[in-house]
Amino acid sequence: MWDPKEIEKIREKLMEWEKEVVEPILKKMPERKREFLTEQGFVVKRLYTPVDLAELGWNYLEKLGFPGQYPFTRGIYPTMYRGRPWTIRQYSG
Repeated sequence: MWDPKEIEKIREKLMEWEKEVVEPILKKMPERKREFLTEQGFVVKRLYTPVDLAELGWNYLEKLGFPGQYPFTRGIYPTMYRGRPWTIRQYSG
């Protein structure tokens, strides 16, 4: 699914970005924490790229798909909210 040459190119550019752009800024403005974690304890990276997906063997059609189709990660309507406005409802109980 992923072009290995393109993934390697992104990986190289990511390392370049970390060294040339991020490191100088961190010297002036360090991040609030050494490590950011989710509530479940998973480390949150500074930036996610197609490299991360390729390393996981992530399949676009299987995991994300299209709107209106299984696994419905992009909504239940194929036209999303272009055809129907977003519904806002109150819930209490």
